[in-house]
Amino acid sequence: MVPDWRIYPDRTSLIEAALAIIRQCEAGSGGMFSIVLAGGQTPLELYRRLAGEPMQWHKWCVYFGDERCLPPDHPERNSYQARQALLDHVPISEGRIHVPPAELGPLDAAAHYAAQLKNAGDFDLVLLGLGEDGHTASLFPGRDIGAEPDAADALPVLDAPKPPPERISLSARRLSRARTVLFLVTGAGKREAVTGWRQGSGMPASRIQAQQALIVLADEAACPQRSTNQGGRT
Repeated sequence: MVPDWRIYPDRTSLIEAALAIIRQCEAGSGGMFSIVLAGGQTPLELYRRLAGEPMQWHKWCVYFGDERCLPPDHPERNSYQARQALLDHVPISEGRIHVPPAELGPLDAAAHYAAQLKNAGDFDLVLLGLGEDGHTASLFPGRDIGAEPDAADALPVLDAPKPPPERISLSARRLSRARTVLFLVTGAGKREAVTGWRQGSGMPASRIQAQQALIVLADEAACPQRSTNQGGRT
């Protein structure tokens, strides 16, 4: 699937566009809205905005694309940051917030999270970021990203090139089992990765697919383009 690139003048307008897409995906879901949260500063800004929105929180079922193998209350855990920004402020049932038990270590945590995902079905929406090296979630270049048809749902990461080295991540195959995949890409530091992706470099982010829509929201600092496309620019 060819990504739908949508370029915005700044991070604020990009966040507004992301909110609109989340609303659309929530409205189009059935009795439950399954969403995979991403780590990173731009997603956290989005989560803070979401916390004040009148969403159908009773429908939400939350998963995480990756997690760092740190104690549950460590400030660098993606799940801890998401709780601080969003989950502790909205009425989502605790039983519908599926946090990877990364404190168990990468091998045990990946096995436990894969078991949680076994009956989860396809996601309604997956949120992802893009690293300067082209990684997404904790799927890094030069490593197994679990793109094969028989890949496990969750992968242990033992030697991440950025700290902490031990993590778990949903595989590329499992992340792609989503109706909509939405990338959030901001900042001039991402320009090289964006260029490589658009030129077909095969980086991990470019290996993620979607069932209905694969959308990349980028600001002009990351992708300085000029022609109009669906409310943004491409």
